Amino acid sequence: MLSNRWQGEILQAVRESGSCSIAELARRFEVSTETIRRSVKPLIETGAVLRFHGGVMLPDGLEEPPFQRRMQRNREAKQAVAALVAARIADGDPIILDNGTTSAYVAQALAHHSRLVVVTNSAEIACRLAPRNDNRVFLCGGEVNGDDVAAFGPSAIAFLRQFQVRCAVLSVGGISSRGELVDFHLFEAEFSHAAMAQAAETWVIADHSKFGREAPVKVCSLADVDLVATDRPPPPDVARRCDAAGVRILVPDEKA
Repeated sequence: MLSNRWQGEILQAVRESGSCSIAELARRFEVSTETIRRSVKPLIETGAVLRFHGGVMLPDGLEEPPFQRRMQRNREAKQAVAALVAARIADGDPIILDNGTTSAYVAQALAHHSRLVVVTNSAEIACRLAPRNDNRVFLCGGEVNGDDVAAFGPSAIAFLRQFQVRCAVLSVGGISSRGELVDFHLFEAEFSHAAMAQAAETWVIADHSKFGREAPVKVCSLADVDLVATDRPPPPDVARRCDAAGVRILVPDEKA
């Protein structure tokens, strides 16, 4: 069994990402999954972490931290993902951008693009792109989430359904080891579903911390998306699922 020191390292890893799968922890510490299961048992018993199918999370792991704090988490990784996606978007492209933190970095990376047609539920993204380079920006209306100033609900979805776009660029709470894209709130998943239906392609943007991460709401399966843009190659189990589903994985050392 891992020592108390390693249990502290496990707890720190979970604190960094909010949740970790058993397989992810085993890879990180180069031990078997059974060793990890035995080692997290005392953490579960003391309430330091909670168990879910295939992993552990913080007791408050079902809630996301505030938006600005999430913007700073894995900032360089998110910026790398954003640069990859921006390089695949051409001037004049019609796109959907959701309200995720990585989506906000995509908006920053699109600063020098022109004549974009952008549909978004994020007031921050709308303000960033609307004044630039003859872009046309359409902001979905609806009930506004005070954390990230984004609109959700039936009104936002009805507005979204008026558009047909080249791609929907969507962030997620996590990509589970089962090959499912998951999120923290049902209203976010509903918006993602609506965006996917209006797009010729669905691009998922996820830095490496999202692999193996769990959240309570299933958005879709990997088979429902066309591309996953990330800052480093995913774990082998996720890579195999992407390959089986015909999903392209885009990483920084791969040229578009």
